[in-house]
Amino acid sequence: MIYGERIRLRAVEKPDLPHFVEWLNDPEVYDGLLIHNPLSLTEEEGWYERMLMRPAQQHVMAIDVKQGLADQGETVWRMIGSLAFDDIDWRNRAAELGIMIGDKSFWNQGYGTEAVRLLVDHGFNTLKLHRIFLHVFETNPRAIRAYKKAGFIEEGRERQAEFRGGRYIDVLRMSILRSDS
Repeated sequence: MIYGERIRLRAVEKPDLPHFVEWLNDPEVYDGLLIHNPLSLTEEEGWYERMLMRPAQQHVMAIDVKQGLADQGETVWRMIGSLAFDDIDWRNRAAELGIMIGDKSFWNQGYGTEAVRLLVDHGFNTLKLHRIFLHVFETNPRAIRAYKKAGFIEEGRERQAEFRGGRYIDVLRMSILRSDS
């Protein structure tokens, strides 16, 4: 597990999948993601099995928030989202980052920024990556702010690359280099 001040990143487990189905079928959540159709639990279980076949460095991690202590003094955690590196290019030491804060009650509280910073640190210091990049819709200012706070820089714009809400929107490309962190 990877621990931050208020969160931890851990492996996704099969019992987590109903949360993903709930979140990924919420229009406010999937509006910022590359998802266009409703998902069933069966489809999510298939995704999970395929994800486990990928290299371990590309397994999706759950984002858990520290909720307090249980009766026996053990820390209680609540899953609020997920994140991962995708398509790691080992020759160029680069990877694409993706994140979802699915539990909307935790939006706008800095958890996404903290999670991105933890994963970036893991990418640069454990995986020895040189460059981490991502794509974000221009209509997602909350995510853009979080990425900038985590040190990402806008490096390009794909004009009218995505059709959302009855109109074409731009997709921003952002990155951070090891030397930036």
